[in-house]
Amino acid sequence: MRIGIYGGSFNPVHKGHIHLAKAAADDFGLDRVYLVPSKVSPHRSSDEYAAEADRIAMLALACGEDERLRVSSFELDHDRVSYSIYTVEYFRSLYPDSEIFLLMGSDMLLSFDQWNRWQDIMKEAVIGAVSRNDGDISQLEKKAEELSRYGRVCLSRSAPVEVSSSKIREKIEKNEDFACYLSENVVQYIRYRGLYGSCQNI
Repeated sequence: MRIGIYGGSFNPVHKGHIHLAKAAADDFGLDRVYLVPSKVSPHRSSDEYAAEADRIAMLALACGEDERLRVSSFELDHDRVSYSIYTVEYFRSLYPDSEIFLLMGSDMLLSFDQWNRWQDIMKEAVIGAVSRNDGDISQLEKKAEELSRYGRVCLSRSAPVEVSSSKIREKIEKNEDFACYLSENVVQYIRYRGLYGSCQNI
């Protein structure tokens, strides 16, 4: 089997996240893609996170009926910073005979060699990157070539969906329309739960 791991805050999960997961599954021939929300991201402040249960619920809704997409609470179940090496090692233990792909957007690939134990990650997993911004493919190709000295790097050529969770949260706080960036059931969940400063629907 080919197993994809896609980590992030998913705060909230949006169409760009799901596009990346499905594009990776299609382009890299993945049998499953696990979306793994982080407990304490090394890249962000924990103050702006929605509750863990809410992020898990939104991910499950966003994955819909695509049987390739799964949600894992591995990082949420451990009280430590969510370094990717721990997650890769965990999935390697679950699937010792499978090919593991660590999935990421282009912004993460460009800074990958600054990650904690990044060379160890490349010994255990293939790096699978999907563009998140128009016009960055030449940068990605250059970075992939640099990193290929340490392991395999695969690039998806799928057209990017440019959207960020932080901008969505800003729109929600300002009571601006944000529905086009999220699946309908996630929009309904955010409004029902009153997340990110939205007006709660009772």
